[in-house]
Amino acid sequence: MSFAYTCPNDPTVIREIVPGVTTISVPFLRFGRIKFGGRTTIVQLQTGTLAVFSPTPLTPLIKSHIASISNSPRPISYLIAPDLEHHMNLSSWHASFPTSHIIGPEGLPEKRAKANASDKSVTILPFSTIFTANDKRSTKVSEEFDREFEYEYVDAHPNREIVFFHKPSRTLIEADLLFNLPAAEQYSKSGEDPTSGWATKLFAGLQNTRGEAVWQKRMLWYVFSKADREGFASSMQRINSWNFVNLVPCHGDSFVGDGKGIFEKVMQWHLQGKK
Repeated sequence: MSFAYTCPNDPTVIREIVPGVTTISVPFLRFGRIKFGGRTTIVQLQTGTLAVFSPTPLTPLIKSHIASISNSPRPISYLIAPDLEHHMNLSSWHASFPTSHIIGPEGLPEKRAKANASDKSVTILPFSTIFTANDKRSTKVSEEFDREFEYEYVDAHPNREIVFFHKPSRTLIEADLLFNLPAAEQYSKSGEDPTSGWATKLFAGLQNTRGEAVWQKRMLWYVFSKADREGFASSMQRINSWNFVNLVPCHGDSFVGDGKGIFEKVMQWHLQGKK
């Protein structure tokens, strides 16, 4: 997996989607071919500190933005890898913010340790909170964090997704649970067409929210939840019980105001327990 900055100028799009919630959207090629786009979400907690979800490359532009939105002596208190895939840039962020509380799913420390054996840029990190299937209902992060967030560990998903709900802004933050391709915003400053390429066209046809989103429903039903459909459905029902209105995916455009309806449409089969 690699982030691809192929234009001469910085293609980063920084946007405050609602007060206190900022997205950092960048080009990203999956398998070096599919235009997924990448997105970091930064939430400013009521204490003034920041929680960073799915860290993308930590550039001077992003460092400057962080300094502009938080005057806390510890601007980044939480670094979150919301699944087994979105951890690529944790090392550089932790090096810059070494006191941050790192959150991730079970299996990620081991995955990084294995990668570290051949690539020392993937550092061994001090994870503070690890979500596990056995303890998913009792796991807590911190009093400060838990005042503002609900979370659901979707251990039935092969990527071991952790989905977060920021209660003050009514925003759902997720990684690979739901896609909204093409990655229009993420490629908007790149000079590249986010829909070009046969692999991108194929995957965007499967992982979009247009119409009835039938292909994404099929992917979720037959591929991503096939190992434990009941457990997956239970997680979707819990997430759907939250009163979110905004939905921020890592891949594709965000939904501001209509996120709950999109979630219910895409997850319809699991929420109803049938196709």
